[in-house]
Amino acid sequence: MATTKAPEPPATGGGGIGDDDYTKNVVEQPHTQVLPAPQEDYPVERVEAVYRKLDLRIIPAFWILYFLCSAIRSNIGLAQTMNVAQGHDLMSVLHLTARDTSTALALFYVSYVIFDCPSNLVMSRLSPRVWMARIVFAVGLIGMCFAAVRAAWSVKLLRFLLGVVIAGMWPGMSYYLTLFYPPSRTGKRIGYYFSAAQISAAVVGLVSAGFQEMDGLGGLVGFQWMFLIYGALAVILGFTLLWWLPDRPLPPGQKRETKGLMKFFPAPPEALTGEDAVVHYHDLRRVYHPRPWTWADLGYVLIDWRLWPLVLMYFGVVGVGIGTQLYGNVIIASINPSYTGIQVSLLFAPIWIMDFFAILIVTPISDRFHRLRPIFFSCAVLIQIAGLLTVTFALQNPWARYGGLLMVGFGLGPTVPICMTWTNEIFQRRHGEVGVAAAAALVSGLGNLGSITTTYALYTGWPEDAAPGPYKYRRSNLAMIGILCVSIVSSFAMTVLIQVFGNKPSQKIVSSDGSTDDLQDGAARREQVQRGFGRIRLGRQG
Repeated sequence: MATTKAPEPPATGGGGIGDDDYTKNVVEQPHTQVLPAPQEDYPVERVEAVYRKLDLRIIPAFWILYFLCSAIRSNIGLAQTMNVAQGHDLMSVLHLTARDTSTALALFYVSYVIFDCPSNLVMSRLSPRVWMARIVFAVGLIGMCFAAVRAAWSVKLLRFLLGVVIAGMWPGMSYYLTLFYPPSRTGKRIGYYFSAAQISAAVVGLVSAGFQEMDGLGGLVGFQWMFLIYGALAVILGFTLLWWLPDRPLPPGQKRETKGLMKFFPAPPEALTGEDAVVHYHDLRRVYHPRPWTWADLGYVLIDWRLWPLVLMYFGVVGVGIGTQLYGNVIIASINPSYTGIQVSLLFAPIWIMDFFAILIVTPISDRFHRLRPIFFSCAVLIQIAGLLTVTFALQNPWARYGGLLMVGFGLGPTVPICMTWTNEIFQRRHGEVGVAAAAALVSGLGNLGSITTTYALYTGWPEDAAPGPYKYRRSNLAMIGILCVSIVSSFAMTVLIQVFGNKPSQKIVSSDGSTDDLQDGAARREQVQRGFGRIRLGRQG
């Protein structure tokens, strides 16, 4: 499609703004560099080239940070089975009981739930890249401290603190994407960096075999080396992100000012310059015209009924995902008690390889057919249920039970990205930027109550269910099937309610120019049409 080319502006530069000056100079005065809209939308190929350029800048950074933070978060599960024969596993070294372990695991999610939404709302008011770098640095620092634990109380304290500092990372990444991409195109991008958690689970499981060979080196046991090295890598990455990640985009030609504490942080290159910045501005104008949120805005998000089915959807799938991540090796060991710690680690990895392939296959298709996200979500949940039933009842065939775990891994893959993307789509349209920031954090935070359930109340946290025998963990598996059914029912209810009541923009939250109109930029117009497979071209995917 032909278009009138907008004038090319000068490249912008400078750092972000990390205090009230950010709101004053970037949010409250977005109209100083408004460019005239082109007579027609830019060609789709030109727009998609801009988004591919953003992919190369943002997605690798997100992938690496999520890989390391996921490893640090889940290493405690592996530490329970490392060097068991030598008596150097976490529980033996620290003399932990099963209740100590489940309490420590659950405390992480308690603090995560409490601080997730506040952290994400703070990120929406400060420099997003500095806040993300702060999270990664703090996670690495706490991760290194795990190498020094000497008693049960210190494990519990560090797990609680880890939840405090990592809160806001996952919903913050989802919110950050909406500053650069249309909500309907975030599913594939979320899937790309979410796959880092799956690769992390697989690689960490494999690499843990190497850490077990380091047992005793330098006076440290294997799991201490694991905590120390992953934590140090995250600390280094936290500093690197200050140069790597771009700050929120500004209208082309507008100068980014640096005041307050932001003068002490390095200024990263702008995400886009020249004509690329102009194309992005006209395709996604809403991100250039935010306004500071108020407590009333947050209240409107909280009372929006659309939030709660999404929370319940997330509750089930993330509960099963975290339960599998933390107790998958324990389940494998119960299938065949003769497995060594290294064999358990090696068998744990393929679960997350299956998860990874499901993400790569399903999330791009769910973006193409974005109106069918509930169907993709429900089918993936049904695969998880089938896998858990196989693990629970195929008692005479250990390999069939292990195959059930692989099915669980495959079904888990697309569910969380789809849930977060659907949240972005609904609340960006309903409530704007504060809607995405608050809803993503609340869905993630409150949904992680499912993680508390599976980590504290199930498996090793349920002594009667953990008793040796052929029915070990049966009731825990059935409980996970139950919360997955809640996810499916919530998805169905959300679909029906949206059809009945719609999802029009809220008239209670106004834009920065005082209007309540839905901003129809190029991306918003395209989202009204289901893209499907017909628009896919080799090398032209959006």
